Formats: sequence, structure tokens, C-alpha cells
Amino acid sequence: MDVALDPTLGCGQAHRWRKNGDVWEGVIGNDAADIRQTEDGLEFSGTSESALKHYFRAEDDLKVIYSDISSRDNHVSSLAVMCPGMRILRQPAWECTATYILATNANVKRIGCMIDSVCRELGRDIGKGRASFPSPADILEGIDRIDSCRLGYRKDRLIMLAQIVEDGILDPEALKEMDYPECRRTLLGVTGIGPKVADCVCLFAYGHLEAFPVDARISRSLEKVYGVRGGYDRLAAFGRERFGSYAGYAQELLYHSDIIMRSRSQAHSGGEHPI
Repeated sequence: MDVALDPTLGCGQAHRWRKNGDVWEGVIGNDAADIRQTEDGLEFSGTSESALKHYFRAEDDLKVIYSDISSRDNHVSSLAVMCPGMRILRQPAWECTATYILATNANVKRIGCMIDSVCRELGRDIGKGRASFPSPADILEGIDRIDSCRLGYRKDRLIMLAQIVEDGILDPEALKEMDYPECRRTLLGVTGIGPKVADCVCLFAYGHLEAFPVDARISRSLEKVYGVRGGYDRLAAFGRERFGSYAGYAQELLYHSDIIMRSRSQAHSGGEHPI
């Protein structure tokens, strides 16, 4: 499996990975996984090879995907050459949906802190000092402890999401059978889920690779590179139309490029690298 860990795990798709030396420490499902990049591929412990391949979408043919988006756009073509092996992750549907509800209007460091707090307070010990992401039932049973997670207004949205899933009003697993438009419409009907969150969940949980989430980084890139400005729907539609059925991969390349450029700029100015 062709995968580059640093850009894949370090570009904001998932928020439970930390790099310790040359080892990425995180959680896949309920597995406390450690993964290291080697010249021959990946060394890993704490999870199975099948779980790893599922998580990293081993079935995605990166040569085909990169060739397709590169043929559509010279800028993205140059980014693809500089960042081979970056993959879209396949995250658990419930965890991904709840995570991105918590991720609204927060930077990467803040999101990571909230997710860690929720897992530590409401999840279950899975070893190596890590905890599972809490189930809807775990969250509802732990309502009296959730204030300690310091979620702000997101607390009520998380509880509401857990309640409708527990009541069967929303079945995250059932959305796997939907196409992108239907999946997105269903998610947009949930309190706390707007267009960006819906597109992130469509891409990272349900594998709709045509989704093109737009946040501040992507908005900045679209204006700088393509001169495109406007509201969310306009920018997301531009990305889908320009990059086609693998627009999500183009989005991640643009996102990763912005991280690298801003990191270099801050390092040059003596500032701290972004988290």
C-alpha cells in the first residue's frame, strides 16, 4: 500500500494522531495503533493489517487519482508531484460525524484538545494511555461529566446528535448506502451540521471523493491561485467542477500545501509552527 504517513495523518483529516519521534500514535476504531514509516512500507502494532488497509483506503489507486486531478489543473499537478502517497482516510461514521460537529469554529489545536477530553472523560480505556471514542450511549450516560470537557456551545449539539442516533432517528451506518447528494442532504438536516461539516463527513467517513470541503485555508488558496471568491456553495461547486470525481484529493493537496507554506513563513519570521 502506497501511503505517506506525515501528510496523511498530519493534515487535519483526523484529530487523534500525534507524532512521537518517528512513530505516529493514534486510534483506529477501538485499536490503540502505532505506525512508523519505513523504506519498505509501514511498521505497525496495536491493530490488524486489514484494519489498517481499510482505514487508509488501500483500494484507492493513487496513480489513477493523481493522474486524473493533475490532468485537470497544473497547480494541483505540481502539488501532487511534491506530495506522493497522501491518502484520504476512511474514518468510523459515528466518530467522524461527532468529531466534525465538535470541530466547528475551532483551530486544529483546540479540536484536538476537545476530542482528547471527550474520549478521556466518556470513552473507554483501550491501553497505551488512550481511550475509545465514546458511543452515543456513553455520551448520554455521561451527561453529568461532559461539562469538564469544556466544549462550549458544542456540548448541546453533541448531546443532541447522540440522542437522535441512540433513538434511531439518524443511523450513521445507513448513510453508507446513499450517494453523495443524498448523504449530504441527510447530514444537513442534523442540528449543528452545516455545509462544511457535511462535506467533511461525506469525504472522510463515507468516501464520497467528489466532496470538496471549504474552510479558511481552502478559501484562501482558491482566491490566491484561481482568483475565486464567494460563499461556501460557490467555492465548493468550483472545486467539484474543476477537479471532478476526485475533488476531495485535490482539496487535501491544497490544504497540505497551505500548511507547509504557512509553516515555512512562520519559521522564517521566528514564529511557532502551527499545530
